[in-house]
Amino acid sequence: MFPFRIGQGYDVHQLVENRPFWLGGILIPHTHGAKGHSDADVVCHVLCDALLGAANMRNIGFHFSDTDPQWKGVDSKVLLAKVLEMIREKGFEVGNVDVTIVLQRPKLNPYIPEMKTCLSRVMNVSEEDISIKATTSEHLGFVGRAEGIAAHCVALIYKPEK
Repeated sequence: MFPFRIGQGYDVHQLVENRPFWLGGILIPHTHGAKGHSDADVVCHVLCDALLGAANMRNIGFHFSDTDPQWKGVDSKVLLAKVLEMIREKGFEVGNVDVTIVLQRPKLNPYIPEMKTCLSRVMNVSEEDISIKATTSEHLGFVGRAEGIAAHCVALIYKPEK
C-alpha cells in the first residue's frame, strides 16, 4: 500500500435565524447559524469526511448518524476528535488539510487564525498543516442569497515509516 492517502469532503447546511454559528470550532457572532442535528459546524464536518475518505472509512453520517440521539446537539469538535482517533487506530497520521468555506456573509478572514488554533489543538497537528480559506459565491445560488453555507476539504494522511 502506498503510504500516502488523499480524501475529499463536502458539506452544506441551511442558515437559520437565532442559532449559534459554530465554524472551525469557534463561535462566530452572526444573526444566523447553521441548522443541523449536531452544532452543524461545516468545517469540522468536511474535515471528518475528508479524513475518513482518505482512510477508506466511509463518511461522517455512517459513523455519527443524524438519527442517533446521542449526537443531537453535539459539539462537532468531539466528532472530529473521534475521527482522528479512528484513523490513528489504523496507523495513519495527518499530513495536511485544506478547507474552503463558501459563505456570503459574514466575512470570515478575521476568524481564520482562531479557527486554525482551535483545530490544531483538536487534531494534534501544527497550525502550519491546516489551511483555511473563505470565499463567497458572488451572490449566486443558496449561498449567495445567504440561505446556507458550504465547505470543501482535501486531506492528506500517511502511515509513518516504522
